[in-house]
Amino acid sequence: MGIEIPFGLVANRRVKDDGKNVRNESDGKHTSHSSHDSHPIIPPCGDYQTLLSFQKAEVIYDITYRFTHKYLAKGDRTIDQMIQSARSGKQNILEGSKAALTSKETEIKLTSVGRASLEELLADYRDYLRVRDHAIWEKDSKEAQYVRRLGRKTPHTFELYREFFASRPPEVLANIAICIIRQANYLIDQQLRRLEKDFLEDGGLRERMHKARLDYRNRNPASSHTSPHSPNSHTPPLKKAKYT
Repeated sequence: MGIEIPFGLVANRRVKDDGKNVRNESDGKHTSHSSHDSHPIIPPCGDYQTLLSFQKAEVIYDITYRFTHKYLAKGDRTIDQMIQSARSGKQNILEGSKAALTSKETEIKLTSVGRASLEELLADYRDYLRVRDHAIWEKDSKEAQYVRRLGRKTPHTFELYREFFASRPPEVLANIAICIIRQANYLIDQQLRRLEKDFLEDGGLRERMHKARLDYRNRNPASSHTSPHSPNSHTPPLKKAKYT
C-alpha cells in the first residue's frame, strides 16, 4: 500500500541551492537577528531555524519519535537508539550553526556529526523494512517522487506529514522517513562543502583576528607607533616621587 498521489500537485516553492548553506525562502515565520552582524572578526551568523537542513532534521525527529513509540515493541532498545540518532542529527546542526560565530572548525565538526547520526538512523529504518520483508522504495518510484515534491515546501514542518500517520501503514511511514533523511543528508553535504570552502578562503577565528589587527594598524599607523610619553599620547607621564 503506497501513498495516494494527487496528480497535478505543484510544490508551492522550489528551494534554491547555490552551494551555500541552504536556507529556505520562508514567509518570516522564523526570524531572529544576530548581534554580530557588523563585527570585523566574528562573521554574521544566520538563524539555524531557517536552515532547510535543520527543518528537515526536526521533521525527522518528530516522525521518528512517533514512529518508534507506535510501531516498535515496548522495551525495544531500538526505540531509544533511533530517537537519540534523530535528536543528534537535529541538535548538532543547531549547535554547529551557533558555533559558527567563533569557530568554523567546530561548525564543520558538529555538522559532520549530525550527518553521521542521520546516516545511522537511515540504516535503522532500512533494517525495519528489510527484516519484515517490506519493500524499500526506489528513488525514482512515484511514491518517492511525491515525497520529494512535498519536501520542497517551505517552511518544512511535521504538519506536512501528519495526515499520513493517521492513514498509512508503518511500512509507508518508514519509507517516507527514508526519503526525508536522504533529502536532509543531501542538503548537509552541500552545507559541508560550502563550509570547507569558506574555511579555506577565510580561515578560522585566530586568522581573522590577526588580519583584523593588521588592517587596523594599516588604517591607523600613528596609534600603532605612538610612544607612551609622546605629545600625541593620552597617557600622562609618570611623576617622580618626592622624598622628604
